This record gives sequence, C-alpha cells and structure tokens, in this order.
Amino acid sequence: MKTKVALITGGYTGEAEVSFKSAAFVQSQLDTDKYDVYPITIGLDAWFHVNENGIRYKVNKEDFTLDMDGHIVKFDVAFIILHGSPGEDGRLQGYLDMIGLPYTSCGTLTSALTMNKGYTKAILADIPEMSVANSVLLFENHRAEAVNLVREKLQLPYFVKPNAGGSSIGMSKVKAFDELQEALDKAYDAENTGKQVLVEEFVSGREFSQGIFRNAAGELVVLPATEVRTTREFFDFEAKYIPGLTEEITPADLTTEQQERAARIIQEIYIRLNCKGMVRVDFFLENDTDKFYFIEINTIPGQTAQSFIPQQVRAFGMKEGDFYSELIEAAL
Repeated sequence: MKTKVALITGGYTGEAEVSFKSAAFVQSQLDTDKYDVYPITIGLDAWFHVNENGIRYKVNKEDFTLDMDGHIVKFDVAFIILHGSPGEDGRLQGYLDMIGLPYTSCGTLTSALTMNKGYTKAILADIPEMSVANSVLLFENHRAEAVNLVREKLQLPYFVKPNAGGSSIGMSKVKAFDELQEALDKAYDAENTGKQVLVEEFVSGREFSQGIFRNAAGELVVLPATEVRTTREFFDFEAKYIPGLTEEITPADLTTEQQERAARIIQEIYIRLNCKGMVRVDFFLENDTDKFYFIEINTIPGQTAQSFIPQQVRAFGMKEGDFYSELIEAAL
C-alpha cells in the first residue's frame, strides 16, 4: 500500500507564493509508485485540497483528514513545504504533534526558536570555530529609542532586518546614520514578523548557503555548499527570486580545510538546535580572517529546481526524488 503524503503549502505571509512553487517541484519529483501525494493549501481563510478535476475539499482540522465524497483520506505523514508562518514558526508542528501526525521538518520548539534570529544566535554563540556578528535585538518597546541604541553599540555599516522574517523581506543595508530610521521602520513594519528587529554589524566576506539532513538510517549528511554572488547590495528578496541578479556556484570553491570546518560547524548547529529533516545554514567567510560567521538557519528551505538545496542534492550525486523520499522515510 502506498504511503499517503499531505504536501502542506501556502501560509499566512508573503512567502506563500514561493511555497506553492516549492511544493509543486517536490510533488513532481516524488515517486508515485511509492506515494499518494495530496497538496494541502493552508491559508487564513481555509485549509483545503484541490483534486485533479479542480474540486476543492476542506481539511477536517480535528484530525487533518479529507472527506472526498464519502471516502475519508487519512494521511501517514506530512511533508511541510510552507515558508514563513504557520509552517516555519512551529505553529503547524504543534498542531501536528497534538493529532499525532509525523512530519518532515524540525519540531515545534526548534521551529519557533529558529524563526527568532536573535535568540538563535544567543544559543549558538559559543560553538567552536564559529563567530557571530555584533548585534542589537530591538523590541517594540525600544522603537522610540532604537536609533540611539544602535549607534551606541554598533559600528557602521549595519544589516537591519525583521527578527522573525524570511526571504530577506524588510531587510536593509545601512551605510550612513541618516538611513537608519527608515531601515528600522521598514523592518519593524514588515508583515507578520512580530515587531522585533535585529541589527547586525556588516561582515565583509564571501556568502555561502549549505544544507544538512538526517537520512532514513539516522545519519547526518552535509550537502555541498553554494556560494552566492549577487550584483545587488546584498542577497535581498529580488536577488533571491529575480533571474540574472545572482550567480550561484554549487559546489562552492572552498579548500578542503574550509569544507571540513564548515561541515563540523553545521553539524554542531543541527545537533544543538535539535533539528530534524533538512535545514539550510547561511554563513559568511570573512575576507581578512577566514572566520566562519553564522548568518541564519532556515528550517524549511526553498525547493524549486533552482533553489539551493536541490542544487546541492544534485551536486552530491543524488536525485531530488530520492532525497525527498529519505526525508519522508526518516519522518516515518
């Protein structure tokens, strides 16, 4: 009997559009001889599945089943490809834990924690061989005095970003003090990000993104890194999703020592945060020091054909369908 997979996508934020593209790619790669895949859209107004004839069926939220014309579809596993809230911040995972449905991503606490960039950095700050940029975490109560707090504690230039956002939405690079207030307002007011802002000192270096996952045998597997080179000021939303603005090199040109060091650090990050499934770690290698600087962790990374993880899976010598199957089997 085939495994019934709820491929959960959509979401409550501006990242929903990317989620739909990611989910479509995952579905195209999954082995239909092994899996019955049901795309499930989660939106603010409804949770539903649309069949091949365009008929919409609502999800029963009591047990996450579908009543398809009297036939009840009960899922074996949830494959979460929902960027932003509620799929990446732990809300969905808490619900699935309560109804007893296994899923492919990190658990509730890890997901909630890692959506908070400032809290994540605090937990990871003492990992050997890894550095974190000097930063200030600002809450809503700090808004009136935010400019002064940043100027007192940090040196220009800055990265200013929502503390709980994704896809670089609401992020700015600030090179002069008179740009700071506008950047802070942009980050504070980014939709569904919790009115918290993280301001970091700029690290000058090469930028990388690297995936890691736990396979069905329980082994941690570090994928080859991708180097990101963009014509933009930094790797912002446009650079991520508009073709031609960014060059992505997979596998990245790193020395053997740098590759081994990155792998050690990324495995320690995965273990310390109690991650599950696949995650992606973004980092800088500082130009003058060759130090590894943690940027952030993404617990539900993009999965379009051009996204970093599929690139890295191919560079690793693995087919995407086999990779997604490993995630499902590990969850089960």
